[in-house]
Amino acid sequence: MKRILRFIGTFLVIALLLIAGYASYLFVTYDRIADMQELSIIQPQDITESAPASLQLGEEYSAATYNIGFGAYTPEYSFFMDGGKSSWAASKESVLNTVEGASSLIAALDPDFALIQEIDLDATRSYHIDQYELLRKALPDYYSTFAVNYDSAFLAYPFTEPHGKSKSGLALFSRFPIAGSMRRSFPISTSITKFFDLDRCYSVSRFPVENGKELVILTLHMSAYGNSDEIREGQILMLCEDMEREYSAGNYVICGGDFNHDLKALADDNMERESWAYPFPREKLPEHFEFCIDMLCGEERAQLWNSARNADMEYVPDLTYTVTLDGFIISDNIKCTAYENINTGYCYSDHDPVLLRFQLLD
Repeated sequence: MKRILRFIGTFLVIALLLIAGYASYLFVTYDRIADMQELSIIQPQDITESAPASLQLGEEYSAATYNIGFGAYTPEYSFFMDGGKSSWAASKESVLNTVEGASSLIAALDPDFALIQEIDLDATRSYHIDQYELLRKALPDYYSTFAVNYDSAFLAYPFTEPHGKSKSGLALFSRFPIAGSMRRSFPISTSITKFFDLDRCYSVSRFPVENGKELVILTLHMSAYGNSDEIREGQILMLCEDMEREYSAGNYVICGGDFNHDLKALADDNMERESWAYPFPREKLPEHFEFCIDMLCGEERAQLWNSARNADMEYVPDLTYTVTLDGFIISDNIKCTAYENINTGYCYSDHDPVLLRFQLLD
């Protein structure tokens, strides 16, 4: 009996030391990426013709937003943080095939601007494949800039398949030269939950317009997994202040990406939704700004394909919960000429692309 008790006591001491050591590792290695960080701009690999020095008033342009889900989300894939099974993508080959498929889809849409989220640079979950490099190869005639969303410590959960270390972010691809780009750090949790929701950011990129103003594109990926109202409101407030500041300077503003809010839902409707799919509070938007989805008529809005699926299970049409999390906000000096959620059946991600066509007004 004494030997058994001694063994149990030794085991508990070792377990507590391991837990304390790992907790110390998480806190010691945790460091938020600096706000107001200037981003590098990569020139096109293949310039077939020189892009105009500035955007033109009245010309129709297009922008697509797409969360590629770190190359893991085939229709059969479910993710442990959503209540599903897996922590890693199925295989290295699956990641390559999925990212290449997503890249080909973006290339086929042929947007002037592509706002892409959840691109892994070096992550355990995606077999350390540089997905930004794959995207640049698939879009060789685009300028691009990349903002690291998070560079996390090794997450030792789930124990059977630890999620590991992740360095991931978001990119903007453009057919036009990027005059400058900056990373902004969203407010996030300061409690222990910060190790699970990770860092969050958006990039602010600038393009000259023929009238001396600028088109400013904000590419974002907001927090998920039911963060506190305080954090949610802080992120929205910061975003709105930046948009309003640019508009007050006379610029044209597009904000697009994964909002992690139910963009179809209104606060006072009675629609059934998952607890994490909060309606975006339209009343928080500054004057002169509107979601493009709100410019559609009721029938168009209702028939719009949902841009994301829940990853608690494999995708099963008419059974899996789907929701529109992705889209665009534009300022009122921009005209939305067409708006579409692209239906691929979530072939390459738990999200599908959203395509916007627009004109800059005089």
